[in-house]
Amino acid sequence: MSFLNSVVNQSKKCEEPFHHWELNQPLTEEQVKEIVNADIANPTEHNLNYDGTRAIDGGEGKFREGISDGGKALKFRCFITKDNSNDFPGLTNLIKELQNKKTCEKISNLIGKDLSDAYVRLEIICDRKGFWLKPHCDIKEKLMSCLLFVNKHNESEELGTDFYDSNLKRVKTMPYRDNYGYFFSSGPNTWHGMEKKDIVKERRCLQVNYVTFKTDWPVD
Repeated sequence: MSFLNSVVNQSKKCEEPFHHWELNQPLTEEQVKEIVNADIANPTEHNLNYDGTRAIDGGEGKFREGISDGGKALKFRCFITKDNSNDFPGLTNLIKELQNKKTCEKISNLIGKDLSDAYVRLEIICDRKGFWLKPHCDIKEKLMSCLLFVNKHNESEELGTDFYDSNLKRVKTMPYRDNYGYFFSSGPNTWHGMEKKDIVKERRCLQVNYVTFKTDWPVD
């Protein structure tokens, strides 16, 4: 129960610019390796009109124009589902931990939202050179938003998420440290994003959500 242990014993609650919790060592070594080794295409290596955001996913034809293989979809995002769970046994165990009643109740008490009818969603992210994310608040269907960093290439700690106040002034940058991260509950003034910064090789993360819409992973 590495994630729950991190929440209980190695987390730090922060008040500004909105309530959030920093997490230390939330992932096991197996989970970290699966995030590092996940095969995610690099949009900068293909003939694409890449704008630096995650909007490109290889599924929309307009994002695949000019690909030499005729537009076959490339995998720019990697969600953990029942179809690929055998390839990610460690992350599937993390999903089971997040589905567990004990974990749900702990997170629910911290963020003040009922997670008893929620679903778990996990996505491996690999941002490359040119990535940026404009300040935004998550959709209300995301009951909990969590990003866990995996930094195996000594990328700058400045590559963490930027947090903003209600005037969209950057107040804090989460440090992009290996096996470190944060979580919070979406709300009207939970502005976050990432300024354009220098990614030398890649920015690997695991996005973890409790959501209201159906996924393969309902909570217990």
